[in-house]
Amino acid sequence: MIRIAICDDEQNIRTYLITLLKKLDMEFDIDIAEYASAEGYISDDKEYDILFLDIELNGKDNKKNGMELARVIRKGNKKQPVIIFVTGYEKYVYDAFDVSAFHYLIKPISEDKFTEVYKKAVSKVLSQRNHRRQMIIVPYHNGSKSITIKEIYYAESQNHNIILHTYSGTIEYYAKMEDLENKLKNSFFRIHRGYLINLEHVEEYNKSEVTLSNGESLLISKYKYTEFVKAYLRFIKNEDEGM
Repeated sequence: MIRIAICDDEQNIRTYLITLLKKLDMEFDIDIAEYASAEGYISDDKEYDILFLDIELNGKDNKKNGMELARVIRKGNKKQPVIIFVTGYEKYVYDAFDVSAFHYLIKPISEDKFTEVYKKAVSKVLSQRNHRRQMIIVPYHNGSKSITIKEIYYAESQNHNIILHTYSGTIEYYAKMEDLENKLKNSFFRIHRGYLINLEHVEEYNKSEVTLSNGESLLISKYKYTEFVKAYLRFIKNEDEGM
């Protein structure tokens, strides 16, 4: 099941997008919800895999435009949808990068372009689901514990132990950072001798530190910066292409 939301103040656009979605013969079911305003989307408090979002949202019930809604979504701690902006003005397209939008569609919407963008978005959703299921097993309280890779913000090396900083807190165990680094090398990067970060949780960075989605800022070695940027851009590119 792919859960899809369409947020556009124009009923004819919402209807058209729904028609296009239902015409596609995909190997899964879809659940579609419609919203005429940013406030309607927020108040419904539901989670979606894909969001088609009008940037302007000029309707009388809208206190927020689409860009403002996207910022609210990105700052939240709920499931993050793949956002596809829908706009009548190409000048807004560059702003989409500020909120990690996946793609955009220019009105009037071409059916072929819609199909192309939608299929790529679905590929990304399915790839993310697969990534969330990937797990590692670590020693824990005289036994072991399974942790999904996605829930790890970063690993810290301290006194020959590894401290995993996760959604639910920290987990400390005896191990070599190099071994963990080799195990997680496709989606993690060693920015410093003491820090191995999850590239999925990078919010922003500069030459001295990297800020993660949990709000923590970690020191980055000046010798690691160039390789980190390359690794992060590679990771983003692979995510956009559905890995």
